[in-house]
Amino acid sequence: MNGYSQTPQEERIKILQSLMPEVFDEGKIDWEKLQATLGDKVNFANERYVLNWAGKSDAFRVMQQPSSATLVPCRKESVDFDHTENIFIEGENMEVLKVLQKSYFGKVKMIYIDPPYNTGNDSFIYPDKFSETKEKYLRRVGDKDEEGYMTREGMFRKNSKENGQYHSNWLNMMMPRLYLAKGLLREDGVIFISIDDNEVHNLRLLMNEIFGEENFLVSIVWEKRYTRSNNAKAFTTLTESILVYRKSESVTIIKEPRNEKVDSIYSNPDNDPRGDWTSVSYVNPATKEQRPNLSYPLWNPILKKEVVHPTNAWKFEKANYERHVEENRLYWGKNGENIYPRLKKFLSEMEGGMVPVDLWKQEDTGTTDQGSKELESLMGGKYFDFPKPVSLIKRALSLIIGDDEKDGLFLDFFAGTAPTAQAIMELNKEDGGHRNYICIQLPELCDEKSDAYKAGYNTIAEIGKERIRRAGAKIRAEVEAEQAKQKEQLQFEEQPIELPDLGFKVFKLSESNFKQWCEIKGSNKEEWKQQMMDFLNPVAENATTDNMVYELLLKSGKSLNSTIKHHNGFYAINDKELILMLESATQETIDAILAEHPQKVIALDNLFEGNDQLKTNTALQMRDAGVEFRTI
Repeated sequence: MNGYSQTPQEERIKILQSLMPEVFDEGKIDWEKLQATLGDKVNFANERYVLNWAGKSDAFRVMQQPSSATLVPCRKESVDFDHTENIFIEGENMEVLKVLQKSYFGKVKMIYIDPPYNTGNDSFIYPDKFSETKEKYLRRVGDKDEEGYMTREGMFRKNSKENGQYHSNWLNMMMPRLYLAKGLLREDGVIFISIDDNEVHNLRLLMNEIFGEENFLVSIVWEKRYTRSNNAKAFTTLTESILVYRKSESVTIIKEPRNEKVDSIYSNPDNDPRGDWTSVSYVNPATKEQRPNLSYPLWNPILKKEVVHPTNAWKFEKANYERHVEENRLYWGKNGENIYPRLKKFLSEMEGGMVPVDLWKQEDTGTTDQGSKELESLMGGKYFDFPKPVSLIKRALSLIIGDDEKDGLFLDFFAGTAPTAQAIMELNKEDGGHRNYICIQLPELCDEKSDAYKAGYNTIAEIGKERIRRAGAKIRAEVEAEQAKQKEQLQFEEQPIELPDLGFKVFKLSESNFKQWCEIKGSNKEEWKQQMMDFLNPVAENATTDNMVYELLLKSGKSLNSTIKHHNGFYAINDKELILMLESATQETIDAILAEHPQKVIALDNLFEGNDQLKTNTALQMRDAGVEFRTI
């Protein structure tokens, strides 16, 4: 409170900060960041407190370039494709995140990722050749061998510590993906990022820039292993970090349930009729000079004397102190021997659980060894090094899912072997929830010498998909066994156990089903003429109707789980929301579409086969019916 009314300027700045915290530094607008975020000017030149690195401006440009890519359904690799709402996407995750922006903006409750740690041995995609065109970049990250698998040479760049831009390359990889991921989070959404000491310092600064320093929640220390290694040069690392950021102040962190170990600190040395209690210090860390209003004499009722702290203030104002005395909440020791009192906190008042702590013990969350054993038990072999344990992700989920929150969408765009998917399915089984996941994983080739490759898994994505299948089958068997037991015991009063959604749709990142207009340098009339002739039919050579349906669905902002009904000559998306004319354009088809009273219709222009009259009449009929009509 400063005695002045809030100005319109302050109101606008407050709104801007809630929308784009990434453009603020130390409470002030960073005009260069604002220009970069809006795509106007990308040039970080001024010296000030900001995380800067080689290639940052160009990484912004890469992030802001729109993607023409699409996702194509792969039904053969899916489980229960037509009914499940879980999604597994194979592809370069930055492009996939771009493709998802329109349909999933502001829809995700929680993101968990376990990105490359930049240990010096990592190979990952980063836009290291900023002079190349978008087409060259996509061609590079999409290089495939004769069998259709993405090649390590084309797709990955090893980032060794001898590289002069070692940290910059990692930041150039992470920054665009985190910006895009933030857009997918709900206002009450949270992101958890596993990281180790190699980049935790840079990641913290990067997240402050993208999410806003005020939205930092905690840096969790996770005990990842039990035993030390004597092979380490200096120190054995037993912990990793998990950075947690919220999207906005709308986030509520759920308290954890109490347990006997926590409650064991409560006792009742003075036989207080209110029961067991513990105590906290009454002394303020601030000095008398810093908090003069909290400096006053106390009365020790047992020794019958005043008590004044020589240097520090008390934690409470005098009125509160007097209330504490009246309520007998001050403890001076059994015989008044305490120099200063302590404030009683009664166990009976500790309702609603405990505030979570920033140290996650291995007994509560498992270890990397446990994660390896989980995967090995499911898959029948050791096919991946150090996957995260499912219990670690379930612990993260427990902090943001309330008892009444049975739904929600969860995202992991560095999915690896998909422990996040298994965690969601197990949680749904435990509490009858209907939560869904989107997992994104590069089709990264397994080493030909690895057990995974010898077992027939060509890529890490294939391991992830098989893990979900097997985890789903395991959960199904457990549920069916419990259902049979319930039936046998005839316990009709119990709530029947439901089978959770154990399926998943597989999609793969692909080029558009529609031809893309290419910029022709110079004034070669023949090239322009040829391109115009090519666009008489805008559909790409390898396009299929099914793939076009999902591309138009995504680019119209519809979910991949939209209901799709195939009628004679058209596809209805979510009943009346959208209709796609991809097979025929006759008056009969148009009359059938109008009878559906849709909100929007998209048609292939070449279906009209040069019948301008039919096309014109269709546009007029749609307009008269209040239907938005577009042709491609």
